Amino acid sequence: MNLKDWAFVIDVGTGSIRCALVDAAGHIVAIEAKEHEQIVPQYGWAEQRPADWWAGVKHTAKALFNARPDALDRLYGVVACGQMHGTVLLDRAGDLVRDAVPLWNDKRTAGLVSAFEEEHDVERLMAQVANPPTAAWQGFKLQWFALNEPDVLGRTATVLMPKDYINFRLTDERATDWTEASASYLMNSASRDWSSEAAGALGVPLEILPPIVAPTDVIGQVTSEAARATGLPAGLPVLAGVADFPAALLGSGVCNGGMGSDVTGTSTIVTVHGSRPVLDARVSNVATVDGGWGSFALLDSGGDAVRWARRAFHENKLSYEEIADKAAHAPPGSRSLFFLPYLTGDRLGAQRNARASFFGLTAEHTLEDLHRAVLEGVALAAAGNVSLMRGEGNALDEVVAAGGGAKSTLWLQIKASAYGCPIRVPESSECSVIGSAITLATALGHFDSVTQAASDFVRYDRTIEPEPEWAERYRRMREIFDQLRTASGPYYDALDALEAEAQSTGMEAGARYG
Repeated sequence: MNLKDWAFVIDVGTGSIRCALVDAAGHIVAIEAKEHEQIVPQYGWAEQRPADWWAGVKHTAKALFNARPDALDRLYGVVACGQMHGTVLLDRAGDLVRDAVPLWNDKRTAGLVSAFEEEHDVERLMAQVANPPTAAWQGFKLQWFALNEPDVLGRTATVLMPKDYINFRLTDERATDWTEASASYLMNSASRDWSSEAAGALGVPLEILPPIVAPTDVIGQVTSEAARATGLPAGLPVLAGVADFPAALLGSGVCNGGMGSDVTGTSTIVTVHGSRPVLDARVSNVATVDGGWGSFALLDSGGDAVRWARRAFHENKLSYEEIADKAAHAPPGSRSLFFLPYLTGDRLGAQRNARASFFGLTAEHTLEDLHRAVLEGVALAAAGNVSLMRGEGNALDEVVAAGGGAKSTLWLQIKASAYGCPIRVPESSECSVIGSAITLATALGHFDSVTQAASDFVRYDRTIEPEPEWAERYRRMREIFDQLRTASGPYYDALDALEAEAQSTGMEAGARYG
């Protein structure tokens, strides 16, 4: 029996290329990975070679087929997801104009973003592009090329995102999807086409921007050349695909109004699904596969705050489980101790130079209280972001948790109580792979909608309900937390000035007594 029931999924990650086989029930049959390096030419820059991505796809695809030769007769299509904002430049012949390309975490455009905010009406532009300016967006990377490497931009015929480049190598077709384009600072959020106004403000030629299509659109087939390189069957349909973040939202079941996501790794990203973007300088927005919007706010110190406490209080000698156990012995609210978790500043808004602090510390507080205050501080900061997005008319009935933070039941209980809704944990941690498979299954007619596919593919391991007494305690604490956050603003500038003075006089940490 020649049953075509397996999806071939490619994930272009920052750390590795992964290829996976996913069956008709949404289970991962097999997965292979190949790491690639990140290049740091100078401080704040981050680059990778697209040629390494393609080499990784060839290697992992062949490894999969060597392990599962039966897969070749069962594949019904190919779909890729990938890291966002990477800026791949191709010439007319399809060759790379630049061997290494800036990634999502490349900060070389920070000065351009600041200048752009001073010179342009960013509030009016936000109504078009549905996002505040940040160094991550592809539009600012293209502006940097225009100003610093004009010859490179002059030879560019098409700019693609990382997974779009893999699609090009598979099909010879140049396109991007609306999830990627929505986070470029170049797409008109209403028309889902390129914004001539935003492109003009950044000095980006519209002609180098590829067609924007739906993630579920078939853009081409695997060519004979790509088939020889990867082992994939020639003629296999290839989807436009989806950016990794919205792929993970879909793969965790966040594809309906009233649903949200909490992804806590180093940072904490809280997302609320809605029918339209939230237009606020503290919120970013990404178009979702189902045609809606994921409004999200990022807290740089999520899991990093716990990592800092482990290092600062215990010199990394305790495990995270032991630290969580200590926090569990403190009462909810940590005896009215507050922790503002802005260890590395804030990503957006007026107080990007924010600092972390404990407030309310007394002689009665214990180490257990401090550890719980760190967990609660992250939850209260994230709850403020949730409240901001709810204020735009978005309901939030349940949150799906992923990332390392989803391993701590105590932290999930704290967050559920702070957010005021249940938190669910998916069975599979491979949400972006599952979301990509959902996209392919829907596109090729296995389901009527991605929402229907998600209900079949996504399964949950457990649900954490809010603790009513904790929820009331955190509601009252949030009022004080928000006041502390706002009132501290002028002192952040004063601290910056004090630090600059110390550096200019050679009084950096340790220098005075060294």
